Amino acid sequence: MLPTHIKALILDMDGVLWKSDAPIGDLPAAFHRIRERGLKFVFATNNGTKTPEEYQAKLLSLGVQVDASQVVTSALALAFVLAQKFPPGTKVFMIGGNGIRTALQEKGFDVLTVENAAQAQVVVMGIDREINFQKVAEATLLVRRGVPFYTTNTDKTFPTPRGEIPGSGAWLSVITTATGVEPISVGKPFPYLMELSLERLGTRKEETLVVGDRLETDIAAGQAVGCPTALVLSGVSTREQAEAWKPAPTLIASDLSRLIG
Repeated sequence: MLPTHIKALILDMDGVLWKSDAPIGDLPAAFHRIRERGLKFVFATNNGTKTPEEYQAKLLSLGVQVDASQVVTSALALAFVLAQKFPPGTKVFMIGGNGIRTALQEKGFDVLTVENAAQAQVVVMGIDREINFQKVAEATLLVRRGVPFYTTNTDKTFPTPRGEIPGSGAWLSVITTATGVEPISVGKPFPYLMELSLERLGTRKEETLVVGDRLETDIAAGQAVGCPTALVLSGVSTREQAEAWKPAPTLIASDLSRLIG
């Protein structure tokens, strides 16, 4: 199904490779076929909860061996963007998982505890499975005070085998409602993840296929940087939505295995 000029893939993860911890299809066979066809690939995910090494371990547990450098997360993009604007040692109050914390610390930022949140010079938010009222209240107070506000992504939902659950965007809406302030987002559909991915692949955008399950994030991001795109129907967006999307994705497939052929 893939056009012959495609030399590389930028793959989303949630909804393309798995739903929560449940793999979608035969992943070892799919990646054997990808390698058999000589395709380079990286993963670009809005889910910044895990580090690249943690995603590497998850893939290995599902029978797919990759290098950690092949994983580009919104947490890495966020840390990269912040490092262009703020010096090392800047105090950051973070609502999010280990992936964001590690990425920020690797860039030299001082990640505060909730008890010290009032000192923050930047507020950062992503999915946090231990979110609570105190964290949200501290972030609200900081944002209302004018502290710069960033997020890994604005995805409203997150796919699981049982259906969609609240994503980063749903939690963000609490703070935006309380403050009237929209965060600066670095995840898809914005170009940072695509640009980092293309840099790691070393391929031209015309020969790099962006594969995802969400039109408004994955497909929009690929189209924004001029890459061909493929929507897989194993996650969030439907075929009917894809057919109404303008411009339409380059390809539509039921899942990754069918796309690879």
